[in-house]
Amino acid sequence: MYISTKWAILINMLLLFLVGIETSIMTFLGGCFALHFKDRMHLILGFSAGAVIGVVFFDLLPETFLLGQSYNWELPTVATIIALGFVSYMMLDRYSVLSCGSREDEHDEHCEHGGHIGAGSLVAHSYIDGLVVGLSFQTSQALGVIVAIAVLVHDFSDGINTVNMSLVGNGKTTTAKRWLLAGALAPLFGIGTTLLFTISEKYLVVVLAIFCGFFMYIGASELIPESHHRHPRFWTSLMTILGMAIIYAAVNIAGF
Repeated sequence: MYISTKWAILINMLLLFLVGIETSIMTFLGGCFALHFKDRMHLILGFSAGAVIGVVFFDLLPETFLLGQSYNWELPTVATIIALGFVSYMMLDRYSVLSCGSREDEHDEHCEHGGHIGAGSLVAHSYIDGLVVGLSFQTSQALGVIVAIAVLVHDFSDGINTVNMSLVGNGKTTTAKRWLLAGALAPLFGIGTTLLFTISEKYLVVVLAIFCGFFMYIGASELIPESHHRHPRFWTSLMTILGMAIIYAAVNIAGF
């Protein structure tokens, strides 16, 4: 059955709106889960660390290299951009730690920087998720649906991670809720942005590579040590492995 261009555009816009709402809901539910069970924060942090690392190794890295290969990016160049992302985040993190002075002052107002940087980068990641979904729908409806499902499978973890990064920074629930709201709305803004302009996928390689570096640092250098510091038990490490396993299953079993 023939569908006019006008109706095809309207259907795509409706699908994009529905996907945006779903990503917001999944992110928000993940954050609410983290807030409700913060007494078990060591387990949640352990799971979050595994989920973040899993997203890097099983989702972002393969997607970055494959996309780069499609546009003739040299692998060493992509790897260098990933390393720059890692080092850039490390310097931002070290700055926030140095500005805090001693560990006794870790809840001083200056020490909130680390939590804001971490939560902010996750919100930015959610915004990029929305951009990727929107741009995928510009390519084709089938590709857009596939990418949207891939984004949805880890949005719940994104909500958990956003709240955790904020709580690790200053421990304030009100601040964590604000970051959670920003994270839940970010995919909608990302999708909405793609209705205003188009961008070559070639340059998305740079963005994805930078975020690979960011999340490598967040998972391995912040969330894993923090979860172990709070409660150095076998179950904490097991939750990290579980977080990685769930992301692996979601990405590979679903075929994304």
